[in-house]
Amino acid sequence: PPPFLLRLPLLSALCAPTCALVDRHEWKKLILVQHWPETVCEEVQKDCRDPPNYWTIHGLWPDSSENCNGSWKFNLKEIQDLLPEMKEYWPDLIHLFPNRSSFWNHEWRKHGTCAAQVDALNSQRKYFGRTLELYRELDLNRWVRPSFPWLHFPVADFKDALARVYRVIPKIHCLPPSQDEEVQTIGQIELCLTKQDQKLRNCTEPGQEPPHKKEVWLAGGGTESRGLRVCEDGPVFYPPPKKAKH
Repeated sequence: PPPFLLRLPLLSALCAPTCALVDRHEWKKLILVQHWPETVCEEVQKDCRDPPNYWTIHGLWPDSSENCNGSWKFNLKEIQDLLPEMKEYWPDLIHLFPNRSSFWNHEWRKHGTCAAQVDALNSQRKYFGRTLELYRELDLNRWVRPSFPWLHFPVADFKDALARVYRVIPKIHCLPPSQDEEVQTIGQIELCLTKQDQKLRNCTEPGQEPPHKKEVWLAGGGTESRGLRVCEDGPVFYPPPKKAKH
């Protein structure tokens, strides 16, 4: 057989946890996902307690790959120095997990093990640390502020404002209106990044619209959960927080 076929078992045996399964888990861009606690808690009121009044991290996700290495277990000790920031800016808003670190365990195993294809993200310390760095650098809370309780505005204006700030096309997710509501509600913002150096890039190209599909961020919220979707054209509401300013 060709020599390269003989080398494959050896490569597999030597492969460290950072090795990528390129054929099954290749991806092209990263997505920094941030959600608005007031909207999250509006959907899961019984499970959401004392939500922060600022945008928080949902995760840093490769765009087309999940659960790349089930044997690479989450280890809280590797991010001990990050815990103060993690608790503040990356909380488990809807309390689906038995303890705070279980949410981070979920994000690592589902998304972090795939992001580890990149040298800058190829350990738990690097993955969580780099995500916090990007959160601080992009500083969504500086640019995006809630509207008055009675004010609705076109979602296109919201998207255009973000595009002017970041000079890329973001993706915005909304909570669809319930039977008692008239408009959709801003819930989540995705800012997309290049794979190797984590620089901002378009989430969609000009003229390309993302599919209006239901997202899974409220998984476990019950069969009646509306879930977040890519915002429809039309008016949108950005609810102010109920607690004092952070």
